[in-house]
Amino acid sequence: MSAPALLDVRHLRKTFPIRRGFRRTLLGEVRAVDDVSFTIAEGETLGLVGESGCGKTTTSRCILRAMTPTSGEILFRAADGRVVDLAPLSRAELRPLRPQIQMVFQDPFGSLNPRMTIFDNVGEPLWVNGLTNRRARLDRVASLLELTGLRPELMHRFPHAFSGGQRQRIGIARALATEPRLVVADEPVSALDVSVQAQVLNLLLELRNRLHLTFLFVAHDLAVVKHVSDRVAVMYVGQLVELATTEAIFGSPRHPYTAALMRSVPVPDPHAASGDVALAGEVANPAAPPSGCYFHPRCPFTIDACRREPPALREVAPGHMVRCHRAEELTLKGVG
Repeated sequence: MSAPALLDVRHLRKTFPIRRGFRRTLLGEVRAVDDVSFTIAEGETLGLVGESGCGKTTTSRCILRAMTPTSGEILFRAADGRVVDLAPLSRAELRPLRPQIQMVFQDPFGSLNPRMTIFDNVGEPLWVNGLTNRRARLDRVASLLELTGLRPELMHRFPHAFSGGQRQRIGIARALATEPRLVVADEPVSALDVSVQAQVLNLLLELRNRLHLTFLFVAHDLAVVKHVSDRVAVMYVGQLVELATTEAIFGSPRHPYTAALMRSVPVPDPHAASGDVALAGEVANPAAPPSGCYFHPRCPFTIDACRREPPALREVAPGHMVRCHRAEELTLKGVG
C-alpha cells in the first residue's frame, strides 16, 4: 500500500508582469511556472530538475509561500490530519503551518546571519515558535548540531569560522529545528566542493531515514538527483514535461528533452563517445513561448501537431507522466 500524499500541487501557475514606461503600462507577462501538477508521498524524495531558468526555484518558493502563486492549489496534509490549501492563505493563516515546511538554501554563506552566533542562527526558529527558555534552546541546538555531525561546543562561534560544508550542515540543523514534515532543498550542494557534496548528500539521506522526512529536492545535477530521489520531475520553460520513478527516467525516458538531459551526463570513460549532446536552437522565451509544444523548435521529432496543439501531461505507463504527443511511439535512450 502506497503512502498517502503529504503534498498535492494542482495546476500551479506563477506569472510576473512586464511593465514599461512612466505609467508602468502592462505589456505582457513571464510564465515562470505554467500549469505544474505533482504529488509527494509521505517519506518520499521527489527530485525537480531542469535547466537554469526553467522555474524550479519559483515552484519551490510558491510551495513554501515565499511567493504567492497566480493560480492553482497547494494541498498540504498538516500534522493534525487536515488537508490545507496553502495557495490562498494570508500570512496570519500560514503562521501555524510554517514550522511544518522548512527550506535548506543553496548558498551556505549567504543563508546564515554573519552577526549572529550559530546558537542564535539555529535557535531563532525555536524562539519565534514559542521556545523562549534559553536553557531549553541550548539543549535543543546542541542536539541538532550533533545530529548533523557538528560539535555542540562550537555553537557560540560565528559563521565565518566554518567551512562551506559545515555551514550547510548548520543550515540543515536550522531547517530541522521545528521538526518539519516537508523539507524543500533548493540545490543544497551546488555551491560545495565535490568531495563535500557526497558527505552532505549522505547526511540528508541518513536524516530522511532516521527522522522520516519528506523532501522536495531541487537540482540541475542529474547525478545528485539520481542518488537521492525516489521519483524525478523534469521541467522545461515553466512546464512539467515528464514525471516518473528515478529508474524509469534514467533508464527509459519518454520525452525528447529528458533524453537530451540524459545524454548530457558525463560518462566516466575517456574512450566513450560523447554523442550529440547539444540541442538545436535556444531555450524558449517564457514571456513569449512558441505555439503548441514549448519544446518543438528544438525537438528532432517534431510533427505538425507539435506546432499547433499544446500537449497535455498524461500517463503513458503506470506512474509515468509525459507531456508529448509522440511519447508512445518514440524509443529514446537513457543512461544505465
